[in-house]
Amino acid sequence: LCGFILLLHPTFLSAQKVENLDFPAGWAGTWHGTLEIFNGSGKVQSVPMWVELHPIDTSSTGRYTFGLVYGSKEQDWRPYELVPVEPQRGVWKVDEKNGITMESYLYGPKLLCWFTVQNNRILCTYEKQGNEMIFEVYSGMETAVSTTGNGTHNGEAIPEVKTFPFSVFQRAVLKKE
Repeated sequence: LCGFILLLHPTFLSAQKVENLDFPAGWAGTWHGTLEIFNGSGKVQSVPMWVELHPIDTSSTGRYTFGLVYGSKEQDWRPYELVPVEPQRGVWKVDEKNGITMESYLYGPKLLCWFTVQNNRILCTYEKQGNEMIFEVYSGMETAVSTTGNGTHNGEAIPEVKTFPFSVFQRAVLKKE
């Protein structure tokens, strides 16, 4: 499916752990840029954005601030925290400080968080590239727009495949201040 290959070779897994050693300390700082928001018609909005990632007390808990700002702190300030769960396996939680905590996964250079809310699927990605952080959000309804497969082709069993719609794509290239 889409050329998807899952590699679980031991060499791949050990290299993954080495790459994760600089997270979150190597990502610490204040990152700023412009969030561009797109739908099927093109770009619909641009908003200033910041990500603030700073140690709270790494000597005892390993927690970091994970603040998100859209527009300005007065308009939309989200003072989240990044909490280690199993950092050696790349597992973290984003604590929104309101009863919502979401598992997030560090795979190579990307921190990934995939969740559903109000019948929408949302994938948020953060990727550090030198002195830049690429932030992306993919979202769409949780209801499939089509279901295909679920039969046989030339004697081979074909799995059922559901596709889901996209409604919004957001992207920001943030530079470290």
